Amino acid sequence: MIVVNVDVMMARRKMSLNELAEKIGITPANLSILKTGKAKAVRFTTLDAICHALNCTPGDVLEYNADINDEQDGGSIRAES
Repeated sequence: MIVVNVDVMMARRKMSLNELAEKIGITPANLSILKTGKAKAVRFTTLDAICHALNCTPGDVLEYNADINDEQDGGSIRAES
């Protein structure tokens, strides 16, 4: 599962959700969806803007955690077609 660490980076930069949303040009509601990990996708332009505003890399914002996949799938690996 992809884990979104926008909230971690915002805390490190002491930046509020509203401030970041304004800087990157999206609504606070849409940023909140991304921040809480409920988003199904993120545009590269949005990711670029987040990284620019927070002075970080995509790897600081997004993380892959296989353990979460195992917990959600009951430990099985499924291939989707």
